[in-house]
Amino acid sequence: MSNKNRFPHSTPEAQNVPASAIENFLDGIKRSRLELHSLMLLRHGRLIAQGWWKPYSPNRIHLLYSLSKSFTSTAVGLAVSEGRLTVNDRVIDFFPDELPEQVSDNLAAMEVRHLLCMGTGHAADTAPAMFTRAGDNWIKGVLSIPPEEPPGSVFTYNQGATFLLAAIVQKLTGGTLVEYLEPRLFAPLGIDQYFWQQNPQGINFGYSGLHLTTDAVARLGQLYLQQGVWMGEQLLPASWVAAASSRQIDSSTPNAEDGEPQNPDWIQGYGYQFWRCRHNAYRGDGAFGQFCLIMPDQDAVLAMTAGTNDMQGVLDQVWDHLLPAFSDEAPPQAPGLQSQLEDRLSTLAYPPVAGQSTSPVAADVLGNAYQLHAADDADEGGTAMQIGAFKLTTAEDGYWLHLTTDNGEHALRLGYQQWSPGVTTLINPGDDPVRNTVGSYAWVDDNKLTATVRFLETPHALTVTLRFVGDRAELSGYWNAVFGPVELPVMLGRRVE
Repeated sequence: MSNKNRFPHSTPEAQNVPASAIENFLDGIKRSRLELHSLMLLRHGRLIAQGWWKPYSPNRIHLLYSLSKSFTSTAVGLAVSEGRLTVNDRVIDFFPDELPEQVSDNLAAMEVRHLLCMGTGHAADTAPAMFTRAGDNWIKGVLSIPPEEPPGSVFTYNQGATFLLAAIVQKLTGGTLVEYLEPRLFAPLGIDQYFWQQNPQGINFGYSGLHLTTDAVARLGQLYLQQGVWMGEQLLPASWVAAASSRQIDSSTPNAEDGEPQNPDWIQGYGYQFWRCRHNAYRGDGAFGQFCLIMPDQDAVLAMTAGTNDMQGVLDQVWDHLLPAFSDEAPPQAPGLQSQLEDRLSTLAYPPVAGQSTSPVAADVLGNAYQLHAADDADEGGTAMQIGAFKLTTAEDGYWLHLTTDNGEHALRLGYQQWSPGVTTLINPGDDPVRNTVGSYAWVDDNKLTATVRFLETPHALTVTLRFVGDRAELSGYWNAVFGPVELPVMLGRRVE
């Protein structure tokens, strides 16, 4: 990235934000056990705070999950500005070869704007049909599900809707979303690290799969805060920013269970692949705490990556500690607090597992395989990952943990008193990219070893505990954040002679 594209740096106090507010935010995040991986806070276009929790780092891309949708929306906005389509175009007109034999009235009435605001009329997400109904033809899979309600009448969070937007852009431009965005968005913003997963048809997912740095997320937020202007150039029409960030549909009721309260920042309405928030803010967000939070009234942007199931909890900390601190007046002088904050931000870290490097049973355990079965038959099939066997072997700086799962064999590198790097396809079987990991282990008592593996370009981390008694072993563990059960089923086994 060229120097001209770097955010100008400032201090919180110079932008009328007390450093203590950022300290309090960090305290609240820690106290609430919310696992942030990074943050960048901008006010008045200047970077006033940034930090990465080691082993996460500034130059490493991170899976954004549904925050990808906001970039897809931006691509549609650019295509609209070039006259390639309008938001009132009918969806079926883009895909005459993928339509079902009977096109329902509701499907025929569906327009691009309905895809953008998750108002397709479907009662449920079309993703299951997208993946299974038409083989590799995801477009046909989505279109095979007739909307139950008239488009625009009901909000349903729908991955298939955003995928169709990606497919429309590709059909109109002859290139993928990445290829279309590179000269129009990424290059002008100074974004030069990116990866976007593709489906079997060669179409970027649109709804997920985009990997970017935290800095890139902040740049999208600042572009929207500046009404589409970047370095004096109108990259994105202000009219698109206004439409995308406005409440286009009510998001409050269809996804709620009877009597179950909804998270307050998910019921403020939905724009064009952006959520409305309380306090007149809006955001792009992705599963497990990926945020591009735009606060127009405060002239501020907050970009965050994370690995947490409590996304509302993260926003609550923002509203409690940061939002009230944005002022038009200089805060009281607080000598030393700025350097204290800078020190804290530069030393944020998730430490390696604590304990001993070896144990009295290590010699009997190392190099031996253990065959496993569920401690409770009811647990089998209850999690996305079944571990059937494991083995510990020595490595130069620690151990290798070999896991046999339902999708193959995987070797995870574990360091002692450090995060040791490795690669794996454990959470991405059969799909690119191979995931970079860091791992750490320690013996927490004579018979028990704990290991944590962080999948660095994702929100996810896996902690496994192994307990040994004679020739028998017990495996338990948990994910920091994952779709489905967080806890692994307890597995029992014995050494394979």
